Amino acid sequence: MSFFEVGMLVCFGFAWPVSIYKSLKSKSVKGKSVFFLYVIIIGYLFGILHKLLYSNDIVIYLYIINALMVFIDVLLYYRNLKLSKKNN
Repeated sequence: MSFFEVGMLVCFGFAWPVSIYKSLKSKSVKGKSVFFLYVIIIGYLFGILHKLLYSNDIVIYLYIINALMVFIDVLLYYRNLKLSKKNN
């Protein structure tokens, strides 16, 4: 387990709830990139696979939690996109 890896995941972990909150409140896709969100999820999945295959430790849970938060933001993106289309 690397202190720096944990630090990175904790810092990102604090950012995703803010992004989710903004998505919930704004009900808009303005300023969001679903492509970016998918790239982040893929990155977390690679981190999870690395932990499973080469370095299985407790840090895997940080990857899973972060990936789930980004997935929630993706779901909110599509909800907000649908809401935007209804309003137009």
